Formats: sequence, C-alpha cells, structure tokens
Amino acid sequence: MPHDTPLIATIVAGLGLAFVLGAIAQRLRIPPLVGYLLAGVAAGPFTPGYVADQALATELAEIGVILLMFGVGLHFSLNDLLSVRAIALPGAVVQIVVASLMGLGLALFMGWTIGAGLVFGLALSVASTVVLLRAMQERRLMDTERGRIAVGWLIVEDLAMVLALVLLPALAGLQGANSNTIPADWLASWLGMGFGGVLLLTVAKVVVFVAIMLIVGRRVIPWILHYIAHTGSRELFRLAVLAIALTVAFGSAKLFGVSLALGAFFAGMILSESALSQRAAQETLPLRDAFAVLFFVSVGMLFNPASLLREPWPLVATLFIIIVGKSVAAFLIVLAFRHPVGTALTISASLAQIGEFSFILAELGVKLNLLPTAGRDLILAGAILTIMLNPVVFAAVDWLSRRLERPPGHSGVDVVGSDARAGQVAASAKSSAAPEATQLKDHTILVGHGRVGSIVADALKKTGQPFLIIEDADDVVAKLRESNFETIVGNAARSDVLTSANLGGARYLLIAIPEAFEAGQIVQQARVANPGIRIIARAHSDAEVDHLRSLGADLIIMGEREIALGIIHNLFGWQARNPATQG
Repeated sequence: MPHDTPLIATIVAGLGLAFVLGAIAQRLRIPPLVGYLLAGVAAGPFTPGYVADQALATELAEIGVILLMFGVGLHFSLNDLLSVRAIALPGAVVQIVVASLMGLGLALFMGWTIGAGLVFGLALSVASTVVLLRAMQERRLMDTERGRIAVGWLIVEDLAMVLALVLLPALAGLQGANSNTIPADWLASWLGMGFGGVLLLTVAKVVVFVAIMLIVGRRVIPWILHYIAHTGSRELFRLAVLAIALTVAFGSAKLFGVSLALGAFFAGMILSESALSQRAAQETLPLRDAFAVLFFVSVGMLFNPASLLREPWPLVATLFIIIVGKSVAAFLIVLAFRHPVGTALTISASLAQIGEFSFILAELGVKLNLLPTAGRDLILAGAILTIMLNPVVFAAVDWLSRRLERPPGHSGVDVVGSDARAGQVAASAKSSAAPEATQLKDHTILVGHGRVGSIVADALKKTGQPFLIIEDADDVVAKLRESNFETIVGNAARSDVLTSANLGGARYLLIAIPEAFEAGQIVQQARVANPGIRIIARAHSDAEVDHLRSLGADLIIMGEREIALGIIHNLFGWQARNPATQG
C-alpha cells in the first residue's frame, strides 16, 4: 500500500469480518454477538493471517461504549435511577463483595498474593455495560422495572470500579509493588495524601461531578440542543448530539476521574428531560450500533484460544464464579428485597458475564505488578466465554422463569381480562406469571400500545369490537389494566405469546410496533398459524414495506407516505373549493 493506514484497516477488517461472521451466526440461529467476538479472534494476534491494530480497536470500542451509555441515559431519567436506589445500591455492593471474595479465594488457592486476589475478584465482579444493555434491548426490557433495576445496578458497579481504579495504585504501594508507573491521583500525590485521603478525594470528585451535571448540565445541555434544533440543520443537530456525548464523557474522565461510560450516561440522562431526547436517540443510533460491534471485535482480539488448553481447571473455576457464583448472589439479593422470581432471574442472567471494566482492572493490575499475567489471561478468557454464553444463560433463565412462575394448570403468559378479579390484578402487577389464555374468538389482536397503538386501541374500544393488546412494558401494562383493556404480557415475537392470544381464532392482527424485523417475525408466525387472518403492519421505509409484504402482511402503512397523501388530498380539496386561488 502506498500509505500506512492502520485506522482504516482496523475499521474495515473489524466491521467486514463482523458482518460476515455475524451473518453466518444469524443463519445458524446463534446470536450475531458470537460472530462479532469470533471476528475479533480472527483479526487478533493469536490466530494466523491479518492482525488488526489492537490499541486502535480498543479506542474505537470506547467510542461505542460512550455512545451506548449516552443512549441509555436518554431513556433513563433521574427519577428512574432514584426509584431503584433501594435495591440497586445495596444489591450491587453486596454482589461485588461476594464475587470479590470468591475471586480472592481462588487466587489464594492458586498461590497468588492478597493484592492479586483482590484485583482478580474485583475484575470478576463487574458486568459488561455493552452486553447487559444489548441483552435488555433485544428483549425490550429497558422500560420495565427489571430493566431499570439492571441499569441502576450497573451504574453502582461503574461507580465502585471508578473508585477501585483510583485506589489500586495506593494499594500497590502498601503491598510494596511497583506503583510508579501510574499515579493514584495527581492531586492526591501533590497534596501528599495517603490511602484514606485518596479515598475521600475520589468520593468528593464524583460528588462534584454529579452536582455539576445536575445543576449546570441540566440547563446548558438542553439549551444547546434546542438552539441548534431551531437552526433547522439536521447535520448540525446530529453533530451537536455527538459532540455533547463525547465531550462530556472525555471531560468528566479527565477532570473528575469518573469513567467515560458514566460521564456519557449522565449527559444522556440530563438530556432525557428535554423534548428533543427522542430525536437525539434516533440520530445517534446508527453510530451506536456500529461502534458497539467494534467493542465486541476488540474483546475478541484479546483472546488467546490456547489458554483454553493451557489452564483448563482455573478457567472452569473462573467461569463458575462469574456465571454461577455472581448469579446466585444476585438472585438471592433481589429475592431478599421481595421482588418477583422473574425479576431476580433476569438480573442474575444480566450479571453473568464480565467485560470492559474487567479488562481495564486486569491491565492496571499487571502494570502495577499486583496481578500476574496468568490472572489477566484468565479474566480475558472468562470475559470472552461468558459473553458468548450469555445468550444461552438468558434462554435458560427464560425457560426457568416460565416454569417457576407458572401456576398449576396454566399456560405461561400473563393474561388480564376486563373482568379480572382485583386480587389477581394486584398479584400480576408484580409478576410476569401467567394465568390462562384468552377466551376471545373472531377478535382483533393489537401488538404494541405506544403512540400509534394507543390511538388504534381507543378507536377499537369505541366500536365495541372484541380485541386484546399484546404489550411487554410494565408501566404501559399497568395503565392498560387500569383502563380494563384485556392485555397479554410478553413479546409478541414469541410463539407462546401469540398462541395465548388465540391467533388461530382471530380475524385481524394489527402490528403497531416500529421495529420492522420483530414485526416480520410476528407476521411470519401469524401467517403460518392462521392463513386467513388479515394483517396490517407499520413501516418507515420502502425496504421495510417490501420485507413485511414478502412475509405475508396484507397491508403496510408507511407514515411518511400517508402524510404526503394527506397533504396532497387537502391541497387539492382547497383548490377545488377555491379555483380562483390557482395560478
């Protein structure tokens, strides 16, 4: 090549391999995430062939983490965070302590020092931001109570790891290790503070950061976006969103020592109170997805497949701590706070993996001579394997949740009719357990009760036609129950959910959710189960229209096209009534 372009080569190799292997994984009915990880292994230094720039891939992955956490913040208000503090704060702290003690025990068994054991245990205690959020989004759990608990738990873990990263150099000094390579904190060093002083200073800096974001950021960030929005430039608006996310994340990390992910999350959370939050989320979505893929590729590049054969038993013990030890601890903690079994299982599955903070802790531990390189290899191998196994863990949890929460003689999906008893409604509001399937026949099934679905539901109610709604957002379901709408709780793409809606006996299926791929799965299953059912779906582009029609939808409504037809209809109506105004 005439020019050395490692950045372009890394992006091309990472995204290209991820696309090919992700598509193969999807074809084999394996989560594409596994393909992304294998793409990183293929581009890494431990396999033959092309080797991508590992440092560049890691930095690109950080951008993905920043944008992802910013997007989560856009959908997660301060009230949501405060609403789960009673369980997220003590739960995350107890779970970190339990996992760290298990890691310390394994380290001492292998003959490591106490300092190495603490670093190893901390690395095993913190879950991956990207993996957890991707799992929540795929299952449409972000707006549910269990989704809010998982994200709140994650934020507490991030804060704890920020504290750990600052204190590790001080711990290395106490252990007699080499702590000169990385200063604990430049201000603490300048002031000559000890371990206790570093701890207090770190807490103070985090408090100052949060205060600035809540007091100053709450006014400045929305004002900037509103000002740019009024210019009418979509390009400038998109640039403003990205600039705010990246600048706040980078500035908070440099000035206050908090993580890039945490800074981006607070920026998004502050912006969530603005009316422009939905538009900001849409503008950053393509970049979030692309850079999130690069995160998984960068993780795969760190993995040496030979480690699976070199140290099998320590690796098995590490996987046991991450998948079983952490999960059981989280499960018992959530149950202790009197939350449903389904919520406890979901939180357990969400935390049964490790990721980006684990890598950072491992690298820092090795640089400080606290952690042996064998410990870093175990952490990397544990991360790769648990990320790959996480979809399997979620599948097992879904199956177990249905078994444990199902009352004897009932199906597996929560159905609440308009004549439901008050006690049944109250119990179901706290659980995803399933009473019996609907008794409706010749009815209409409405999937989704958002901005579009709510209008359709109100119209159907006025006509008196028999219908039911399929919805999986807890807060929406609660409102539907208050309004006496017959509601099935669950993801309509699941066959058991559609079966409980008596799809075979329904006349119409109205799909009001905006996700075209998920809608396609629903259409495909509906057409097989009931060839005569009339299906109406929504779409946002011509490609989505073609996709849904090819799967069997009878009518697809595209919003932009209907708006254009409405404008034309009214224009021609005015012209017909006022011919003198033409010309």
